[in-house]
Amino acid sequence: MSGGTEGRVMAELAALLADGTRAGICVALLDGRAWTAGELARRAGVAASTASDHLTRLVHGGLLVEERQGRHRYVRLAGPSVAQLIEDLAGHAPAPPAPVGSLRAATVSAALAYARTCYDHLAGRLGVLMYDALVADGRLDRSSGLTVTAEGWAWAAELGVSVDALRTARRAVVRDCLDWTERRPHLAGALGAALRVRFTERGWLTAGAGRAVRLTPAGRTALAETLGVPASALAPTPPPAPASGRA
Repeated sequence: MSGGTEGRVMAELAALLADGTRAGICVALLDGRAWTAGELARRAGVAASTASDHLTRLVHGGLLVEERQGRHRYVRLAGPSVAQLIEDLAGHAPAPPAPVGSLRAATVSAALAYARTCYDHLAGRLGVLMYDALVADGRLDRSSGLTVTAEGWAWAAELGVSVDALRTARRAVVRDCLDWTERRPHLAGALGAALRVRFTERGWLTAGAGRAVRLTPAGRTALAETLGVPASALAPTPPPAPASGRA
């Protein structure tokens, strides 16, 4: 592919995400689920016909794939590489303004910043803390690109993760994913996804609103122990008091 052709293809991709509605749809789909056009229309605050047009463009551009069940049309991100692209772009964007006007908005924002899914792995402050702890104690090595050490493989196996499946997966086992709220990496790749699933199976994590996930009391104790960090380090940050809107 020539440089000119590459440039045109890149520009076409950028144009797909240059629209606020389409970008918002892609961010909503970072929860890893399949959504209907109607659900995404309500989320984006646009008419169903408008959302359908945007979805068609995103599917044709390779960012989304669609599944049909009867009369229903579902869409999801085309795969982990697309999720990485969306999260990386969000990580490089200016920090969003703090929510104002309601305690509910502030609470939702704080919950997302603390712990959320990024496609299929754990993100937010909790995800970054886990990443840092695994690097600090030598279960992940960053000296020549991110890799899992022998200690890391043993730890994953002790948690019940199928390490043989991870070693033979076509997907990268581990990679950095820039966290858009923390502006530091959290753990993505096949291991990151497997850990989120395992933590959920053990009851350490439960689903919250939207992409947010909650760390259960038992999970806080267990995760602190397995990561070798104080349980107090895993405490969520209280939401900021919403602004009254008065000068």
